[in-house]
Amino acid sequence: MSRWNIAWLLGFPGMILLGLTLSYSAPIREKDKNYQLVRMVVDVLAEVDQNFVKEMSEQDMQKLVESMINGGLEKIDPYSEYFNAEQYKSFETQSEGNFGGIGVQIGVDRTTGALVVISPIVGTPAWEAGMTAGDYVLKVNDQSTENMVLNDVVKQILGEPGTDVSVTILHPGAKGPETLKIKRAIIEIESVMGWKRNPLNPKEWDYFVDPENKIAYLRLVAFNEHSTRDMAEALKKIQAQGARGLILDLRDNPGGLLKSAIDISDLFLTDGRIVSTKNRYGKGRSWDAKEDGTLFQPAASHPMVVLVNRGSASASEILSAALQDNKRAIVIGERSFGKGSVQQVIKMPNTDPQTAIKLTTDTYWRPSGKNIHRMPDSKETDDWGVSPDTGFDIVMKDDERIEYFRDRRDRDIIQGKPNPMPKKDDKKPFVDRVMEKALEYLKKELPKVGAAPFMDFPVMKGA
Repeated sequence: MSRWNIAWLLGFPGMILLGLTLSYSAPIREKDKNYQLVRMVVDVLAEVDQNFVKEMSEQDMQKLVESMINGGLEKIDPYSEYFNAEQYKSFETQSEGNFGGIGVQIGVDRTTGALVVISPIVGTPAWEAGMTAGDYVLKVNDQSTENMVLNDVVKQILGEPGTDVSVTILHPGAKGPETLKIKRAIIEIESVMGWKRNPLNPKEWDYFVDPENKIAYLRLVAFNEHSTRDMAEALKKIQAQGARGLILDLRDNPGGLLKSAIDISDLFLTDGRIVSTKNRYGKGRSWDAKEDGTLFQPAASHPMVVLVNRGSASASEILSAALQDNKRAIVIGERSFGKGSVQQVIKMPNTDPQTAIKLTTDTYWRPSGKNIHRMPDSKETDDWGVSPDTGFDIVMKDDERIEYFRDRRDRDIIQGKPNPMPKKDDKKPFVDRVMEKALEYLKKELPKVGAAPFMDFPVMKGA
């Protein structure tokens, strides 16, 4: 897992939105000491500028300064970093969960090195234009992608909603390429997924992994600005369809917004502590669940399981710890990553376009009172991460983990608007041992709680 994903925002930019206040400020360093530190950096830059083996351009010097800042921040904390203007804009896009584009996932073919469409997003301009999984991306705006890296191609495709972009593709088995002129739109990232897509309407999910026992499955893949809304809509759908048990899959979810983690936890809890934060002075605040707005209840007749693995981090750990400590769900899988720190994005003054630093300002504490942050070489405690409940620890081997990734990807991928017949696959179906354990547990629990009451909710549709 990349450092970028692991370090994704746990606190939202701006203290007002986060609800955090800093009543205490660090002692101000003496001016002459600050001057000496700044003077040291200026002197180093001057020496590089004058004496380095090759002449440094303004762009070179800018990159050097950014590297110096990030190198220093990484030494004191792996989750703090500096964002230049481009990185800051990209970071905000991830947090918001939507962007201006055409709605297509692009990757690199491992065999040929060519850029290919992984999956179009249903209902987006790419989908409507006829792009399908497996299409080769040959050109963007008449510029060949042959010598372009993936990020540069993505930058070319992204843009202001309402503007046009031309993409030249080659369908698998087609006689020649096709150029599509596509109008960009606001693309919303899907944050809650079901068990498998409805083959008649890939935009809809089949949420029931066990229809006979009415066991539903929801996979939360992001904690962004609309994840709470997405989760609430999915919960209302499964309850309207008579769901009795629920498997909430947080495996490989790297985290996201603190507020989203708190609000989603509150969807499942009527009361009890969700999480607390503390700053360097031990001051902070706590969040408790409210009865209003709780879904998938009563809890006594709606058993829940949460799936985690070593890739479940930060906001995923807040949610799973809150449900575990409040006895709302049992946890199955592997011990989670162990990231118990909160970052805030602080905008840098006097920068245009805007730059920022993401800085660790607080630690978070689960309802039990433990901070689950994993410290390097720490022998003081073994409490880090969210551990599975007793008897539900299932560690996957590396080859099994790869097969799990492939199986999950195959369930998520959409072939394209034409809805071609799925390819015949003779390979042996993957057995997800973690899912098997979850189903085994819920099947034993459901007879104990009897029939769940029918909940009639209006079906909600996104605009």
